This record gives sequence, structure tokens and C-alpha cells, in this order.
Amino acid sequence: MFITNYIKEVWGAVKSLATGMKRTIYYFTHHKEIITQEYPDNRDTLVLPERFKGEVVMPHNQDNEHRCTGCTACELACPNGTIKVITKFDLTPEGKKKKAIDKLVYHLELCTMCNLCVEACPSDAIKMAQTYEHSVFDRNQLTKILNNPGSKIMEGVE
Repeated sequence: MFITNYIKEVWGAVKSLATGMKRTIYYFTHHKEIITQEYPDNRDTLVLPERFKGEVVMPHNQDNEHRCTGCTACELACPNGTIKVITKFDLTPEGKKKKAIDKLVYHLELCTMCNLCVEACPSDAIKMAQTYEHSVFDRNQLTKILNNPGSKIMEGVE
């Protein structure tokens, strides 16, 4: 009983190895069919899937305006504190105080690319970009300010 089970396991292993080697030998002998991508060499032609998540960005229009209202929903939705919304109060032309963002700080080194902050944003102010090369020598370069200097909120976004 023990010997027959042992022989069956060995035969199954040899059969599995032969199946894998058959595939390997086929690709070795048929050079026309390329199944792998040579990453650093194909940067120009690399096509990432549409659902790839690289890092959080805040789009601005040509007038340096963004859609962020400073509601901090993205900060609350982030599971590990990757985003920090620093707000300030601006005066409207009527003389009223209005909450606005001063800085939207994003810590890329902490981000898990979970997309929860983008889903939580009620004004679609942030999105996931398809950047994928994040290697740097200084960790301070991984802390980013998402809003451009001097940017303001778009008209009609509340």
C-alpha cells in the first residue's frame, strides 16, 4: 500500500515535469512567439492595463484651478494616513470666510494604492495616475504636494 502510493506520487511528479518541459521546449524552438516583455528596454512601447493604479494626482485645468473643496473625505477614507489635507480660510468678495485647501500632502511611500481616497472624494478632485517608476534615493522626494502653487478652486464646485 505504501509503495504503490509512493510510486503514484513519483509518476505524477514526473508527468507534471514533462508537461512543463514540453511547453518550455516549444517556446525555445519557436523564436517568433515572444511571451515576455523586456521591461527597461520597452519603456516607450509599454502598455499598462487601464485599471493600473500608480499614484494619486490632483488634475488642474489650464487656469490652474482644481476641484478640491477641502472636505477631508479622502483623508478620512485613507487606511494608513497617506493623505493630509491642510486647510485655510479665504475671504469671499462678500467678506465671508470660506474654507479652502492650503496644501494637499501625499505620502507616496505609505500609499497602498487601494483607491479608497479617490472613491471617497465627492468632487472628483483626485485620481489615480498610471506612473509606475517611483524609485528615488531620498525618501523626502516621495512626499508630494498635490495642489499647484497659487491654484484655486474651480467656479461652481462646492
